[in-house]
Amino acid sequence: MFLVRRLANYVVLIFLATTFAYLLAATTLDPRANYAEMRPQPSEEQVDARLDELNLNDKTPLAERYAYWVGDIATGDFGLSVRGTSVNEEMARRVGVSLRLILFGTVIGATSGILVGAYGAVKQYRFFDRASTGAAFFVLSVPAVVIAISLQVIAVWINEATGVRIFQYAGEYTTGLDAGFWGRLGNRIQHAVLPTLALAIGQFAAFSRYQRNMMLDVLGSDFVRTAMAKGLTRRRAFFKHALRTALIPTVTYFTFVFGIMLAGTTFTEKIYGWNGMGSWVIDSIVTNDVNAVAAVSCFMAICVMAASFFSDILYAWLDPRVRVS
Repeated sequence: MFLVRRLANYVVLIFLATTFAYLLAATTLDPRANYAEMRPQPSEEQVDARLDELNLNDKTPLAERYAYWVGDIATGDFGLSVRGTSVNEEMARRVGVSLRLILFGTVIGATSGILVGAYGAVKQYRFFDRASTGAAFFVLSVPAVVIAISLQVIAVWINEATGVRIFQYAGEYTTGLDAGFWGRLGNRIQHAVLPTLALAIGQFAAFSRYQRNMMLDVLGSDFVRTAMAKGLTRRRAFFKHALRTALIPTVTYFTFVFGIMLAGTTFTEKIYGWNGMGSWVIDSIVTNDVNAVAAVSCFMAICVMAASFFSDILYAWLDPRVRVS
């Protein structure tokens, strides 16, 4: 029942977040400006007719445009872009691109951060703990954009120093590559290494610091000392009892970090030339594409809520008291 209630709440929150994004975009973006620089310039009547087709005419009351948009959303249709193409079709091409980066970046970054943070707490104030702490604080002080660009610079230096193109840092794959299935797969992995690493580094830094602090809070607890008194080794008591307890607040923290990661994904996609949802939202704002901005906002809201729902599942697994509430 706990998870069912949470899921129902998330559906409502996704709708509200998407609605707010649409209303904000509809009141601040100006699709009419896209026609001002056309040569030959269309008449005002032609522009109005075209904007009416796209449900983007600023002369139409916002409430009327919103009602029309909601009606389309109810059927799963996000409408048309400023170019007259289907927003749904564009989403279908881009969602998988972003999800690959988000999924692998999250798994690698969060897992490594939790393990390093927990081990650093066990080795408190020793070399490993001091080194991981310094690295984490350094990464946290650097914007995601700088990390992504720095990795590109390092990749260029390594490629030039070795004379071999070890790292790929532009696009999702090499266009026109004819190397069979495994060759193309390897090429995609080669292109994905740097952007995935750029996202994972930020996740690693955040989770390692948080997990270390949570682990330190429970290492001296009575239940850990009791477990060792009953015969468990120090290592087994720490990782079977202490780590599981310390993970409970961390899985809650996961949702907030994931939201920050989505912002990092936006810049990373743009820097590395990946045609995902993040780069699309930047292009859509530039072209005053209201429907596309709303669609990307919906995708991001779903991602955040999915991360939150996943953290709820982990929370219920880690803390049995939640399952009966």
